[in-house]
Amino acid sequence: MGIENYSEDILVATLPKEPELRRELTIVNEIVSNKGGRDVIIDFTRVDTLTSSSISNLLVLRDLLHESGHRLVLCNVASPTEDIFRVAGLSEVFDCVDDKSAALESVELARKK
Repeated sequence: MGIENYSEDILVATLPKEPELRRELTIVNEIVSNKGGRDVIIDFTRVDTLTSSSISNLLVLRDLLHESGHRLVLCNVASPTEDIFRVAGLSEVFDCVDDKSAALESVELARKK
């Protein structure tokens, strides 16, 4: 995984495949819990499937960010993963965009509002 401080206000994490994905999401959650104050972009380029534990970690991350007034944006989400979100009733919970550029633009536009 790669965690990049894109700016002081934006953290970008490129996730690995399962089973490491769950552990890496836990690390991102810890970073947000300890430092807060930033939006998070999760890049799913390497992810082809999710476990229920990873979905749970994503929901925890979303809640942590929402409580502090920040956003979670997912990008490069594969169709099977989008299907998992839809079947689980989470397609409206997560903000998914096409790629990292669109995610950065989404975060920047939200800040200007």
